[in-house]
Amino acid sequence: MGRHTRYEGDPSLAVAIVGMAARVPGAEDVEAFWRMLREGVEAISFFTDEAMKALGVEPGWLANPNFVRAAPVLERPGRFDAAFFGYAPREAELLDPQHRIFLECAWKALEHAGYAPGRLQGSTGVFAGSSLSSYLLFNLLSRAEFQQAEDTFPAMVGNDKDFLATRVAYHFNLKGPALTVQTGCSTSLVATHLACQALLGFQCDVALAGGVSVHMPQRAGYHYQEGGISSPDGHCRAFDAKGQGTLFGSGAGVVVLKRLEDALNDGDTIHAVIRGSAINNDGAVKVGYTAPGVEGQAEVIARAQAVAEVSPESISYVEAHGTATPLGDPVEVQALTQAFHAGTDKRGFCGLGSVKTNVGHLDAAAGVAGLLKTVLALEHGELPPSLHYEKPNPRIDFESSPFYVNATLKPWPEGDTPRRAGVSSFGIGGTNAHVILEEAPATAPGDAPRSWQLLVLSAKTPTALETQTAALLAHLKAHPEQQLADVAWTLQAGRKPMEFRRVVVCEGRESAMAALESKDPQRIFTLAPGNSAPSAVFMFPGGGAQYPDMGRGLYASEKVFRESVDRCCELLRPRLGFDLRPVMYPDAANAADAVQRLKRTSLALPALFTVEYALAQLWQSWGVKPEALIGHSLGEYTAACLAGVFSLEDALALVVLRGKLFEELPGGGMLSVPLPEAEVRPLLGSTLSIAAMNGPSQCAVAGTVEAVEALAAELTKREVEFRHIPIDVAAHSHLVEPILARFQAFVGTLKRNAPTLPIVSNVTGTWMTPEEAVDPAYWTRHLRQTVRFGDGIRTLATQPGRVYLEVGPGRTLGTLARLQLTGPKAPAVLSSLRHPQDPMADDEFLTTTVGRLWAAGVEVDWSAVHGGARRLRVPLPTYPFEGQDYWLAPEAASSRRKGVARKSADVAGWFYLPSWQRAPLPLPKSGPVTPRGWLVYQDAGGLGSALAERLERLGHGVIRVTPGARFHQETEHHFTVDPRVQEDHAQLLSALKAKDFKVERVVYLWSLDAAGAGFEEAQERGFFGVLRLVQALSGAELPGPVALTVVGREALEVESADTVAPERATLPALCKVIPQELDTLACRYVDMRAPTVDALVREVTSDATDPVVAWRGPHRQVQAYESLRIEADTPAAQPLKQRGVYLITGGLGGVGLRLAEHLARNHQARLVLVGRSGAEHDADGRRQRAVRALEAAGAEVLVARADVADESQLRTVLAEVDARFGALDGVIHAAGLAGDGAVALLGGMEPATCSRHFRAKVHGTYALERALAGRSLDFVLLVSSNASVLGGLGLGAYAAANAFLDAFAVARSRQGSSRWLSATWDGWPLDAAEGEKAVQTSIDQFAMSPAEAVEAFRRVVEAPLAGQVVVSTGNLDARVAQWLCREGAGAKKDAGGALHARPTLGTEYVAPTDDVERVLVRVWQEQLGLEQLGIHDNFFDLGGNSLLWLKIVGRLKRELGRDVPLTSVFEAPTVAALAKKLGQAAVPASAESSAFETSQSRGAQRRERRTRRE
Repeated sequence: MGRHTRYEGDPSLAVAIVGMAARVPGAEDVEAFWRMLREGVEAISFFTDEAMKALGVEPGWLANPNFVRAAPVLERPGRFDAAFFGYAPREAELLDPQHRIFLECAWKALEHAGYAPGRLQGSTGVFAGSSLSSYLLFNLLSRAEFQQAEDTFPAMVGNDKDFLATRVAYHFNLKGPALTVQTGCSTSLVATHLACQALLGFQCDVALAGGVSVHMPQRAGYHYQEGGISSPDGHCRAFDAKGQGTLFGSGAGVVVLKRLEDALNDGDTIHAVIRGSAINNDGAVKVGYTAPGVEGQAEVIARAQAVAEVSPESISYVEAHGTATPLGDPVEVQALTQAFHAGTDKRGFCGLGSVKTNVGHLDAAAGVAGLLKTVLALEHGELPPSLHYEKPNPRIDFESSPFYVNATLKPWPEGDTPRRAGVSSFGIGGTNAHVILEEAPATAPGDAPRSWQLLVLSAKTPTALETQTAALLAHLKAHPEQQLADVAWTLQAGRKPMEFRRVVVCEGRESAMAALESKDPQRIFTLAPGNSAPSAVFMFPGGGAQYPDMGRGLYASEKVFRESVDRCCELLRPRLGFDLRPVMYPDAANAADAVQRLKRTSLALPALFTVEYALAQLWQSWGVKPEALIGHSLGEYTAACLAGVFSLEDALALVVLRGKLFEELPGGGMLSVPLPEAEVRPLLGSTLSIAAMNGPSQCAVAGTVEAVEALAAELTKREVEFRHIPIDVAAHSHLVEPILARFQAFVGTLKRNAPTLPIVSNVTGTWMTPEEAVDPAYWTRHLRQTVRFGDGIRTLATQPGRVYLEVGPGRTLGTLARLQLTGPKAPAVLSSLRHPQDPMADDEFLTTTVGRLWAAGVEVDWSAVHGGARRLRVPLPTYPFEGQDYWLAPEAASSRRKGVARKSADVAGWFYLPSWQRAPLPLPKSGPVTPRGWLVYQDAGGLGSALAERLERLGHGVIRVTPGARFHQETEHHFTVDPRVQEDHAQLLSALKAKDFKVERVVYLWSLDAAGAGFEEAQERGFFGVLRLVQALSGAELPGPVALTVVGREALEVESADTVAPERATLPALCKVIPQELDTLACRYVDMRAPTVDALVREVTSDATDPVVAWRGPHRQVQAYESLRIEADTPAAQPLKQRGVYLITGGLGGVGLRLAEHLARNHQARLVLVGRSGAEHDADGRRQRAVRALEAAGAEVLVARADVADESQLRTVLAEVDARFGALDGVIHAAGLAGDGAVALLGGMEPATCSRHFRAKVHGTYALERALAGRSLDFVLLVSSNASVLGGLGLGAYAAANAFLDAFAVARSRQGSSRWLSATWDGWPLDAAEGEKAVQTSIDQFAMSPAEAVEAFRRVVEAPLAGQVVVSTGNLDARVAQWLCREGAGAKKDAGGALHARPTLGTEYVAPTDDVERVLVRVWQEQLGLEQLGIHDNFFDLGGNSLLWLKIVGRLKRELGRDVPLTSVFEAPTVAALAKKLGQAAVPASAESSAFETSQSRGAQRRERRTRRE
């Protein structure tokens, strides 16, 4: 600060900048920004070609000589503390980074000003603007889910400029104007001007102003165009002869503004003063719309100077717009010169600079960046350098102007006036802004501080709290000029209290730093009260708690306490006949006499009441107001007075009477005995009474002195600890009975009212009723009967969320309360005054209690605590946001075309037909070939042999494998294995491992030898052969991933000339499942009709990843699916017949009955339901009820028992049908394996496992075909599954069986008179079995509803379709891309994304309890992207799916050193259940939790199997 300490002008017409925040390239805050500016740092990043290529920049761009590899980069623009502002991770990903950054900057700016966001008094406005949301343009809108979104409103609200200011107003609860400003480059300075106008017009009392700009992509470089605004070399050379433009960057800045008059009165730190500001527009008086205008700029500068009432000569620096363009800089200096020359002819006295030379052009934040730079320069009294200035732009006449370019760091000289500066910002389109700044005047100092201070810190998380603590310590060391009392006040009044709190009790700066450094537990208190403020319980102690000088320190230092004591003593004076204060707080000469006098109950009790009452008034004045009261004996009088039962005067009268009556009684005594009531009563006799029950094992016994001493002796003999209570009256015993009548009569003369605050009664141990409060007899019983304080505490404890404060001397009641308020969530129990033996000063003790109350969550009126003293708000470290990266990356066009994998409500768009697309391989690149290790399973036709030779010629290592009787090494590079023995493959891999032969590529050609074979033989060479090889590969612990290529012949129809062999179609289905289950094994299927070695070499040596490929001649094709819309009103080619005869295999299963119900209700069909067990085996009667329902719907039903794979049984059924119903119209083959047996992981799969699938689907189809021979049917519908298209975890055999159905329908649709059709379905709706919990999984989104399922069935059957049709409720291309090609959701989890918050679940969070659970939780968290995960959280409820589970299994195997079964997620979908299943975690589970896990497991299995295909 300069020598000008007073503001020259009217402070009500000026605006103070009281807070600032910045986040710009190279600087995260204003302090770092200033260091960068004064050190002359250029925060421009320059990129290498390699970095550009890695980011996807087109090579053609890099070759362009005008492509500039530079940008001002804002690090981690997607970083955001979403949880802090209450955003879910998905919401945060949608929110424009500009909005996120501005939210955090606004918060920091308010805290920098010393104000708590959300708790500002008066009206606060927000004036801000941002750039166009390039995140929306380049990131969100490039993604398919947004292009096809049904609801774009959330993305619009999260990214539109319109919502920037109002978003801040909402989150901070600001009620003033909230204006989003849009004037291009001048946005943030125009926003500042509008904020000043709103303040001066009293539209608000505080204003935030600023701007933000984030450009996407940041690291992409840019194209320089001659004559444009962009720099050709990545440097901004403002006013220099070499200046040819600027470059655009990202950043944000916010200032907090108040009227100068208010800021001076309120003790704000004023960083600079805005004396005046102006805005205007160029109009049309310029070259073009985007060009600058001299007249407009000169006018706005002159207007701002006039408003500020300053002469141009008094301005010694101008922060220019300074874009370094050949046109812009000369126009700007000409305009400045024109404006200045109107008031001065002086030359070269005013420095000129541009922050764009440091950070580039920040677009909407450019103006506030220049403003912040200038404010910091004023504050530090230095002019930072404007970079890259060597010689002037020849079109600028600096010699004749008032200006020079300030190219070096130098002191800002003082003059006759305070330092002043102008700041300009000019927007494309002509809106200009200019602000006149002046250095800050001096602020009046604060008042004398309290002796003891409280530094309060709070945060949303424990880690943020630790960061704050360290930052405060560093700040105190770095800023000794700040008064500790001002630091404390700013932390108390200028920060929003949060869930995790810490308080530091300190006497001075050194004390504070020592406590922060040592974490002294006597000085630092940390609690986590959460979001809810606890209610306070005031506890007032009774007789015996008093001691000489109790509260004397507070009488000297606390005005409210002193006034309350004085008032009580004045009211007591006529009743006592003297002033009690000299007895309570005697001088040294009378101290001994006062001690003796205070032992008399007639004085001790009024003194105790007075202190308690005064403390209660002090606490309430500080904002600590009780919601419940409890006293102990005399303390209940204080409680009653506070609750309005007695007036203060009457309460004091009653206390005096009680004290005097007690003195009339014979001497007595009291003992505190730590025994239960049942053990004490036998020791009492007739001369002792239980005066108080202070807890389950805490009694107070009263009686004659002799009886008390006798009890003491007996307790000593029994080695029971006890304590004499320092009172000479046997209160609450039979000894007080002589005074009860007089006492009751006196109470009857007093005015009594129902309590206004809840009081817990000593008499009953529960809540005092209004009737009791006004009944004199109640107060008489209160004097005589046992004090039920322990019961009272138990009553209070029934309601959690309380803080217990002893309001009186010492800690007796707190000690008693703590005996019952125990456990991990025990409430805070605190005292107001020290124990008499405690050497701590009263004010230190009370200050500590205030801090601990606040740390426990109690609201405190800090202004009252400071006694209304003037305190200053000073800049302190702001909140340490714990940002995570919430980022939706742009999506490639190819991915967008595939669409979004989610269910569509448009049933007409669910249908697809298989097709093939030409997909030629790219030509091989020149250069050396990377040699790899190959296994070639050679066929008998010579193709494999030729392939091996070609691979060897290319430089690869090749091992040939041929079928043999057993494992045997024929030559160094030739082995035989028995195709039927998996161990032979394992031996082979082990032998190669021993030879250090690294297996990286495997080509399997044995399936080519299965041509012309029957189904079983085809599986031995094809399906089972590959399965055994894969099992060996997965168990061999190979050093790296392996790529397996399986070659087959005409398993699929690619061209009409193909002879489709359904028995071979099982193989490509298996190949889809292999990489889904085994993440170290890639697998592709290549179908060849006339295999050639040239085509095969090209295929296997390419980097192609297409899961299914077909070669036909020289043409390479990939499997695809063409959409076929079948509208609801499409004319039926073959309508379902009214009373048609339809046979359904698996007719008593879920799918069969669903279709039967449709045919019954809509066509009154005659139905033949075929099942292996018929209707007789019906334990729960479900099948018989279903049949009766069909008949009630109008159907005739024949239930037939038959094995669908037994042709003779089928013929018997058909004969019965003919006899009963006549000719058969159609067949639905819905038989298949259901239930737990449907899932079989590859690792444990055997021929017997698969045979159960093959029997119904394969052999049942063969049998059905033979049995139906000679019949002409409308259709034979084979109910297939999308597992044949998409694969699925555990569905290798199931997918293969359904793929057979698809191929069979294709083959048979070419021949015969019946229409064969295979429909591959998504999940059919199944009713949850009774007692099972229907668990929702991440793939239930694709399941069909009952109405949808039967409608899709109708459209498929009635359409003129044959062969295979795919019914996919979601975009099939997207699902293939995600599930087979591993694009999208599954792959993204490996990208190292940020962890997000645990979703809201129906289960309470429970932390892991042992090492195994901790490992499981950590791995699940990483893969699911969650920062917290409880041991009872369901995997599928957390967003898990089968693909993620594969990755988790791989990680767990490495972490735990043991296999984790892939099926375990179905059986144990929670961490607790899985740990228990693994047999290593001792997790105690109640019957209830076990049942819950079991039901979750069953539900997860059922639904995952049903709709696995994503």
